[in-house]
Amino acid sequence: MTAALHRRLPAALATSAAAALVLGLGAPAATAQDKPAAPSGASLSAAHRAADSAETRETLSRFFARDGALSRAAADPEVSAETVPVYYLSPRFVAGEKDAAVGELQFLAGKAVASDGQKASLWTAKQGGSWQVVNIATGDDETRYAALGERRLPGGTVFHEPQIGAWYVQGGQRVLPLNADAKKAVGKQGTTLAAYQKRVHRAYGDKLPGSAYDKAGEAGGFDQKGAVAQPAAGHRHAPPAAPRAEEPADPAVTTASALAGAGALAALGLSGAWLVRARRGTR
Repeated sequence: MTAALHRRLPAALATSAAAALVLGLGAPAATAQDKPAAPSGASLSAAHRAADSAETRETLSRFFARDGALSRAAADPEVSAETVPVYYLSPRFVAGEKDAAVGELQFLAGKAVASDGQKASLWTAKQGGSWQVVNIATGDDETRYAALGERRLPGGTVFHEPQIGAWYVQGGQRVLPLNADAKKAVGKQGTTLAAYQKRVHRAYGDKLPGSAYDKAGEAGGFDQKGAVAQPAAGHRHAPPAAPRAEEPADPAVTTASALAGAGALAALGLSGAWLVRARRGTR
């Protein structure tokens, strides 16, 4: 299994699909009636098996014991049976593409809990034809906000705006906040989908792929061939794999997408160090 991380991975990783996504900066407001692609039940089951494997449990034991709070033998990690899709703010929605969904599927996530109550999020993606855990992050944001969003707007899309550490749920023309960072952005009562699109377009519309910001190498440090610069010191990651084609009913969730939030992160100008600070600041 790919080496575990204590926090989020750097955002400066992009899939080939994201690198090719050149969007206009003056696009009209998105209507975003489309729901983002959802993984199949078979993928969710396979991802859970990877998260609940003996190898993953061994890695989790080391992860939970990393600060000396307990021994590896005493960690006794328990992996939840639930696996959820994780969506990040979509560059297509930011650009205002017609009918673009507000979020893009990035990876699947499950929760693990140690004997002393520590929690971790297990990110899973398809790698080399099989589902594998590609990251372990502190906390349980992914599963916790998925559950909260379902309670607030049943059937809605829970998504993350990592640039500010915000989590939302979107249903129809409403966007509701799920954490303090989201409330600061859209208010306690939320906002309309159109108003939210205008806000993120103002914030990130000039940082999308193909923009001057991107071409200058600011959006994650792309070189002239679209390769991704090395992450900041202290961050480790596996090199992104080439996206694999999936059957149309089951969108690809590959290492390349899971290890960065694809272009939804790199293309919107995040740095790995900023993401770590955001994670610490919101927990």
